[in-house]
Amino acid sequence: MQDQVIMDNILTSVKNACDIFMHGAIESPTPNVNSAFKSALNDCLNMQSEIYAKMAQKGWYPTEQAEQQQINKTKQKYSSAQ
Repeated sequence: MQDQVIMDNILTSVKNACDIFMHGAIESPTPNVNSAFKSALNDCLNMQSEIYAKMAQKGWYPTEQAEQQQINKTKQKYSSAQ
């Protein structure tokens, strides 16, 4: 299996874990459980960030710069909705 595919699978798994921890924090019934989920979520988000950075460094997670015109259009759309 190619390294890029492996890293992509790991990143997807970590993102899924982040989602589970986030929902656990939202739904947690006690402060102790909430704190545990928040701590796990923070660790997971840091891991996701590191994996993303390594993939981006190797060119495996390309991103595109948004055009300023599109950013302004989106800002205007959502600011007028309030």
